[in-house]
Amino acid sequence: MKILLLGEYSNVHATLAEGLRTLGHQVTVASNGDFWKNYPRDINLDRKPGKIGGIRLIKDIFINLPRLKGYDVVQLINPLFVELKAERNYKLYRWLRKHNGKVFMGAFGMDYYWVHENITRKPLRYSDFNIGNSLRENTDAIKERKDWIGTAKEKLNKYIANDCDGIICGLYEYWACYQPLFPTKTCFVPFPIKPKEEAEQINATTLQPLNLFVGISKARNVYKGTDIMLAAAKAVSEKHPGKLNLTVVDGLPFNQYVRMMHKADAILDQLYSYTPAMNALEAMSRGIVCIGGGEPENYEIIGEKELQPIINVEPTYESVFDAIEQLVLKPERIAMLKRQSVEYIRRHHDYIKVAKQYLSVYQQYG
Repeated sequence: MKILLLGEYSNVHATLAEGLRTLGHQVTVASNGDFWKNYPRDINLDRKPGKIGGIRLIKDIFINLPRLKGYDVVQLINPLFVELKAERNYKLYRWLRKHNGKVFMGAFGMDYYWVHENITRKPLRYSDFNIGNSLRENTDAIKERKDWIGTAKEKLNKYIANDCDGIICGLYEYWACYQPLFPTKTCFVPFPIKPKEEAEQINATTLQPLNLFVGISKARNVYKGTDIMLAAAKAVSEKHPGKLNLTVVDGLPFNQYVRMMHKADAILDQLYSYTPAMNALEAMSRGIVCIGGGEPENYEIIGEKELQPIINVEPTYESVFDAIEQLVLKPERIAMLKRQSVEYIRRHHDYIKVAKQYLSVYQQYG
C-alpha cells in the first residue's frame, strides 16, 4: 500500500511511518517536523515567520505536488495540516482528494470539535476547556475558542470531517467528542511508540531521591496545568528536603529532550488529560512513571484490566501534591510501576502493532 502521512504531532506520523514500512508499505511523511521538535520527515513543509514565510511554503507545496499524489491512503494530522490559513488548507485538501484514494483525518489535538464539544455538550468531567459545568477562562482557552468557533477553521474542520473516509482518534478524549457525531466513520487507534531496549534494565532497588522530570511550554503553561503541577512538585521538595530532585526543561528539540529525560524516575504530564499522550507514552516506554491522566476510561477503551501504571491525578493542586508526596514516601512502588509502564507500552502502543491497526482501519473504512 502507498501511504502519505501529512502533518506532524509529537512524532505520531514519523513513528507510524516506521511501523508501516516495517510491514512492507511505501510511506511518505510530509510535515514541518512539529516546529522546534524537528521530527523526521521525507518532505519538509516548515514555514518561516511572516508573510514571506507563507509565500515560500506555498511555493514548496506547489513544487512538491507531484510527490503528494497517487497514494492509496492520505492521512491528515489535523484539519489544519499545513501552516497556512484555513482557506488554503481547504484548496489543498480538495486537490489531495482528487488525486489520491482514501483520505483519513486525525483527531489528535486542537480542532473545532475538541473545542466545541467541551464547551457545549461537555462529554468529559474536565478538559482543556471545562471543569465540570464551568468553562475555563485562561488566556489560551479563550484564544482557542475564538480561533475555532464561528471561523474559517470551523468550516474547514466540518467540511473535512463530513467528506473524509474516516476519522482516527488517538486518545479517549478525542473519541468521546467525535464518536457521537460521526458514529459510522470514527474509530480509536492508540498512538504508536517504539519500545526501548534499555527499558529491560529497570533498577529494582529502592532509591532516593526521586528524580522527577517536567517538560514545559511557557506559552501554554496555564492551559496545560503545568503551573499547578510544578508548584505542587516544588512544595513537596520543600516539605521533604533531599528526597526529590526536580528537572525542568522548556522548548527543546526531541532528541535533546529525550536525553534530559533519560535519568528520570517519574514525569509530570498534562493536568487536564484523561490519558497519557505522546510525551508521557515516550517516557513510559523508557520505564519512567507517569503522573497525570490515567482515568478509568483510558484503560477501558484499550481493554486493559490488569496494568494500571499511571498515577492518576485530578485537576487540582492538592491531588498532584498528594500523588507526588506518596511516591516520595513510598519509593518501593517505583520499580513495579516502571515495569508496568514498559509492559503497558508493549501491549497497547508498540508501533508495529499500532501500524497493523491503522492498516485495518484503512481497509475497513471508506
